[in-house]
Parts: sequence; structure tokens; C-alpha cells
Amino acid sequence: MQSPRFKAQKTAFYILLTYIFVFQLSAFILFIPGLREFIVGLIDAPAAQKGSILVAWWSTIFGILSLIICLVLVNRNKQFFNIFKGEKASTLQAIGWGIIGFFLVLLGQSIGAYIEMAIGIEAGSENTASLTELAKLAPIMILVIAIIGPILEELVFRRVIFGSLIQVQGFWVSTIVSAVVFAAIHFDFTHIILYTICGLIFAFLYYKTKRLLTSIVAHILLNSFVIVVQLNIEKLQKMVDSLPQ
Repeated sequence: MQSPRFKAQKTAFYILLTYIFVFQLSAFILFIPGLREFIVGLIDAPAAQKGSILVAWWSTIFGILSLIICLVLVNRNKQFFNIFKGEKASTLQAIGWGIIGFFLVLLGQSIGAYIEMAIGIEAGSENTASLTELAKLAPIMILVIAIIGPILEELVFRRVIFGSLIQVQGFWVSTIVSAVVFAAIHFDFTHIILYTICGLIFAFLYYKTKRLLTSIVAHILLNSFVIVVQLNIEKLQKMVDSLPQ
């Protein structure tokens, strides 16, 4: 009979594989000769926009598929989240800390932005800009950015990576390693400081409440806030410009 820890490790491994191959690398299927051209031909949009719209819908479909697979895996192992000793926060407490965590992340990113400015890094993330453009062309992408992405990333980087490390390493080693990996996977190395800060705070929230719900709430709020601001940046700028000096 498999021990609960071995079963949890196996579930974590399958979730990691799902995230990598279904969510991150599924787009390689489009390299099958003729497949991409066939799908693009079905999209009713200007030729210059078809590729981006395909990416948005592909990310959404395979993001939903990845999330379903992960939830099935978690449901089959009821002990998967029991990695901390002591009492877990209640659902209400977890949500409350998630909201607090959102503001902690905003504060952390402000500090990170000042650090980047001090060492000569210009503001503005290429990763955020590209996702915003996809969301403008295909609003369905907002679902991936604001909901699906944060849930999958918290499962992988907080429960699978941080949660696995915290069982054999100290808090700081587990937190830093998971945060750096989280930052690296966004492939925006110019602003790796900002992503690392987010990862550190999300790990702290998970550890503090012993509930993954906490970091999921904070992550969803952060991504939702960012995409709403980015999609309405021109309107917001006009509002700011219209205010008295």
C-alpha cells in the first residue's frame, strides 16, 4: 500500500506534468504541418489579428483542460493539501488574508519598481503588454489571465514546488526557490525582481494560513487588477489629466 506522502508526491508530479505539457507546451501541436493554417482559416478576423486570436483561444481551451485535469488529480487524493502541522485558517480567514495579501503584493511591487529604477531598469513589462494585446483582440483571454492562470500557478509553484520543499527544507529556502522559479517561468527576466517579490509574498500567505485558497485569492485579485488597469489605461490617463493640478 502506498503511503500518504508518496501518493501526495505522485499527485504533485502529475500536476507538474500537466502544467508543463498541457498548459505551457500544448501550442507545439500547431507545428503539425497544415494544422495551424487550417485553424487560422476558420477565424473570422483581419489577417494580421488571426495569429493572436488563435493564441488566445488556444491558451484558454488548454488552460481549462489543464485545470480540469489538476482538479481531478487533487480530488483523487484527499490528503494532498495536508502538508502543514497545526490548525488551518477558516475559509473566511483565508479569503481575508488573500485580500490583505493583494495589497501586500502591490506594496512589494512598488518597492521592487523603485529598486529597478535605481539600477536603471525601465518600467513596463513586455509580458504584461503582450497579454494585454491578446486580451484586447480576444477578451476570452481575460479568463486565463485573471482566473485560470493564477489557480494553476498557485497549484504548481506554491503547493507542488514550495509545498514539496517545505517538507524537507526550511521556510526561507523553500520560499526563495519557489519564488525564483515562479519568476523565471514568466520569461520576463528584465523584471525578475517584481515577479520574485510576488512569489515570496504568495508563499508567505500560503504558509501563514496553511490554505492555498489564500494565495489563490491574492493572485486572482492582482492579475484582475493589472489587466483591468491595462485595458483601461487610456481612459484612466484622461481622468488623471483632467484632474486639477
